Amino acid sequence: MGSEKKLGRPSDEAKRAAIIEAASLSFFNVGFAATAIEQVAANAGVSKVTIYNHFGDKRGLFAASVDRECENMRGHFSIDFTGGEDLPALFRRIGEAMVAFLSRPEMIQFDRRIAAETEHDPEIGAAFLNAGPHRMKSAFIALLDRLVSAGRLQIEDTGLAAEQFVSMCKGMGDLERRFGAEVDPQRDQDRIAGAVDVFLKAYSR
Repeated sequence: MGSEKKLGRPSDEAKRAAIIEAASLSFFNVGFAATAIEQVAANAGVSKVTIYNHFGDKRGLFAASVDRECENMRGHFSIDFTGGEDLPALFRRIGEAMVAFLSRPEMIQFDRRIAAETEHDPEIGAAFLNAGPHRMKSAFIALLDRLVSAGRLQIEDTGLAAEQFVSMCKGMGDLERRFGAEVDPQRDQDRIAGAVDVFLKAYSR
């Protein structure tokens, strides 16, 4: 055991990153069924055995790809709060970041691809929800809980309140984007402004 040679960490991590990069491109361009492990290995410059050693099987590779894409998304949508920010400005900033995040072409493509794959395998949708939207919702709930504890908001169910705010900000815009309708930036701004106004009227102390 002690004489066993360990894989060099940088090389191992670099291989893993290259595999996930190649797999993500394939999964989200051609879908799960049409993605071949052999092609992913060739594109990543590794062997099939290396992929199986890292991820177990194609399903494990897909899960890792979903998690990587969701991590990229979370990098574009963060909720930062110093504690003393004006509430209308805070929620407007969150609403604008969320709508801008959802409007990104790669996000729309990713959303469509996951929805198509989920039709064939519901576990794919569950993996996406857990890796992305549910984590983002948890972060928003944590922020609302802090504001409630600080006496700045009065909310009994912060999970429900988080959903209400997000739904008001998105309105029909999110659905329209998924189906290729032309984006109206001014309408997006109007939705966000209205969402902030209604939300704070309902929950401000």
